[in-house]
Amino acid sequence: MLLALIFVATMAFSYFEEELGFFDAFWWSIVTVTTVGYGDISPATLGGRFVGIALMMLGIGFLGVLTATIASVLIENKLMENKGMKRVRVKGHFVICGWNFRGRDIITELRADDKTRDVPIVVIAELTEKPLDDSNLHFLRGEVQPRVLEMANLKDAQTVIQLSDDQLDARVRDARTILDTLTIKTLYPDVYVCVELIESMNIEHCRRAKADEIIVVGELSANLLVQAALDHGITHMITELVSNRYGSELYKVEPPSSLAGLTFFEVMCKLKKNNGILCVAVENKGTHKLIANPDADYRLSAEDELVVIATNRPELD
Repeated sequence: MLLALIFVATMAFSYFEEELGFFDAFWWSIVTVTTVGYGDISPATLGGRFVGIALMMLGIGFLGVLTATIASVLIENKLMENKGMKRVRVKGHFVICGWNFRGRDIITELRADDKTRDVPIVVIAELTEKPLDDSNLHFLRGEVQPRVLEMANLKDAQTVIQLSDDQLDARVRDARTILDTLTIKTLYPDVYVCVELIESMNIEHCRRAKADEIIVVGELSANLLVQAALDHGITHMITELVSNRYGSELYKVEPPSSLAGLTFFEVMCKLKKNNGILCVAVENKGTHKLIANPDADYRLSAEDELVVIATNRPELD
């Protein structure tokens, strides 16, 4: 309607103002309807002035409706995103299923690592709105079910973190987590799923659900408490190694081909001398077998990856 109004005003103005060409009349219509009013062109005839009055009165209304419509669409999209009702269109992202008080710390740790600082994160949870103000954080409201997982574009996700629901009773919390894990791995078997459990007795059930990695919160806390009691202060080092926010961290890196065939002792010495990092373990990519502190004469193969301690994520050449 706004374009039609401008076109009609241009034709009428050029008709009454015979000295002006079509382009000048079009320019005057645009300047008038946008209330800019340069004054370089003004109506001299009575008919031209009536056209100007009509364009001023109608143009403000139509232009206001247009801008209000655009603004409402943008606001509605933002509200739908914050309320978790909008489909996510990202790839290579992390998906956090469920939410508890550890969720904020998990996102903070992901953002502290150079590898995941700018990677999109999608949260699927039964919350009323987006839990954190992060421009690269997306939120979907709901449970772990096929429709919601599809909206999260799980087929293109790189990793899923399955959190336990603290609002549920402790006896059924792990059961819900295992069921959600089974749903994810059944629909998307190639996605890597890290699962948080409360009770160690449920590890075998979670493995049957095809979870790739399982973290037992209660067991981990108990082990740390025992270590703190036996060797005072050692947990400070463990806390530093598993936190991306300060100190040195544990990283898994791809070794350069020049290290293949060398002994673990030779690799450890070379990395410490040339890169200032400490190699502590080796993992085979095919079998996923992790060997912590291998024998000195263990020879590195082309299928091995290194677990190292470094202040920043290293890039080995």
